[in-house]
Amino acid sequence: TSHHENSCTRDILKQQTVDCHLFPPLTFKPVGISFILNENSKHKFILISNLHRWKNYWIRGVLSLAMISGFFLIIYMGPIALILVVMSVQIKCFQEIITIGYRVYHSYELPWFRTLSWYFLICVNYFFYGETVADYFGALVQREEPLQFLARYHRFISFALYLAGFCMFVLSLVKKHYRLQFYMFAWTHVTLLIVVTQSHLVIQNLFEGMIWFIVPISIVICNDIMAYLFGFFFGRTPLIKLSPKKTWEGFIGGFFATVVFGFILAYLLSQFQYFVCPVGFNSESNSFTVECEPSDIFVMQEYTLPTVLQNTLRWKTVNLYPFAIHSIFLSSFGSLIGPFGGFFASGFKRAFKIKDFANTIPGHGGIMDRFDCQYLMATFTHVYIASFVRGPNPSKVLQQLLLLQPEQQLGIFHTLQSHLRDKGMLPPAAVQAE
Repeated sequence: TSHHENSCTRDILKQQTVDCHLFPPLTFKPVGISFILNENSKHKFILISNLHRWKNYWIRGVLSLAMISGFFLIIYMGPIALILVVMSVQIKCFQEIITIGYRVYHSYELPWFRTLSWYFLICVNYFFYGETVADYFGALVQREEPLQFLARYHRFISFALYLAGFCMFVLSLVKKHYRLQFYMFAWTHVTLLIVVTQSHLVIQNLFEGMIWFIVPISIVICNDIMAYLFGFFFGRTPLIKLSPKKTWEGFIGGFFATVVFGFILAYLLSQFQYFVCPVGFNSESNSFTVECEPSDIFVMQEYTLPTVLQNTLRWKTVNLYPFAIHSIFLSSFGSLIGPFGGFFASGFKRAFKIKDFANTIPGHGGIMDRFDCQYLMATFTHVYIASFVRGPNPSKVLQQLLLLQPEQQLGIFHTLQSHLRDKGMLPPAAVQAE
């Protein structure tokens, strides 16, 4: 009986029509699965739905909408709120990955290791965010004497802090745990590289203008949703073994939907100074500001269409924000390469036989499960800005000048004055008056 029962169960779960003589009609009913009678036989069953699956989709969908709504609220609250959220996400992701290491290597009894892991996290954050403060808030640093000391010797202090942790690790080595302790030391540092470095780049992108933060993150979210929907309704062809639920149909459909979404979002946000201006610090009001004269990539420009499109659309030119064109490249990366961050995370979880990084969000897993693609996207955005967008930043140059000694500032002033006079940009009369 057991053999026939198991065989029948397997056939039903494979969505095959079978005869189960051992069971009366509709008495065999696995949890979460509904059956109907086949019109040809009262003993034939057809799998028509999986209630548990739909329930999971419903929970996942509701929480996704809640997270997206929360994201909009945080954007409304301004750059400070965004920075705090990024740091909170970073800490949670670090905790999830480190916890997996503890469980996998049974390292709960390793001396000082939990303490040292968090200590290294603090050291690395101090180094990265100290650099950010010195770069973007030179006026504030120049005004406060304690900050001047910290800014001047920032790298030495950072190295000294890390060196203290390194020495503590060496002193904590125990003979019977040597290999395990070095495993966990490497685990911690790789986690710091993946999580802290990438989150630092997210904040760097934010300071370039909130649009460089919002659009890349929204692109990844859109691609995740669209690939899921296309895969759910049209998916037939498996994409990659690391993630069996991913399909080519979802991958391709997600790509086209994301490019369109990214283009529209970029066009809309480019119209608002609040999103396009670099985040700065106003020393007079002691607050962050997002006021500026928008750069050229956020100014509407006229483009001549290729001949093929002119004949098709009957338009010769089109007015666009250059950033909308940049968004096509961001969307393409987020759709074609970004998912490999998720595949990497899937491979990691399979290697350690876990389903999710944590159970923080029902239906989604841990925070790291939601941000595995975001970190890769943040790195690309940072590199893209540095390579194709960013030019000399006058505010940064001025902040660097303010950190110099008065004699050095005066020398630069005279050099610049002479240069402008040679270029004919400074009238001779004005020079003599000086």
